[in-house]
Amino acid sequence: MTATDRARELAIAAAQAASDKVADDIVAYDVSDVFVITDAFVLASANSDRQVRAIVDGIEERLLEIGAKPARREGEQEGRWVLLDYIDIVVHVQHAEERTYYSLERLWKDCPLIELPDSVTNGRSERPAGAETVAGGGPLAAAQGDGLEDAAFEDDDFQDEDFEDEDLQDDAEPAGGPGA
Repeated sequence: MTATDRARELAIAAAQAASDKVADDIVAYDVSDVFVITDAFVLASANSDRQVRAIVDGIEERLLEIGAKPARREGEQEGRWVLLDYIDIVVHVQHAEERTYYSLERLWKDCPLIELPDSVTNGRSERPAGAETVAGGGPLAAAQGDGLEDAAFEDDDFQDEDFEDEDLQDDAEPAGGPGA
């Protein structure tokens, strides 16, 4: 089973709206073979809570223009991870820190990517020349392998004197995921 034409239309429109609001790392997955509740997931991230909210507003406006209204929305107040559920698609707009921490791409790495148009950029600049994309997936398409390990900080990236012991919280989770 593959995502419906309507789900693909909504996913592409959501991705384009996120791109218009300068979202980073925009990717769309066809999850129809894995989930019965939705056909596609769209992921986008931003560097600030304010930008997360602006991206969400842009997506809602764009999808409303084509007749789609979210059935449910979560995380809007915190602005760190907002989930928009349109039944056919689910959109996740995350603060960059949550995106790195939760690594949703790893959960869906076996799902096919929905090809996004070239007009969908991944952040402030166009895709770098020669950057490999898998079905239009952008730079994070490398997550289909296990490329996200490279995004994690190595222990020797920081000198011990840079931090006091009380500044380190190994088990702390970022606040504000949906439903939190």
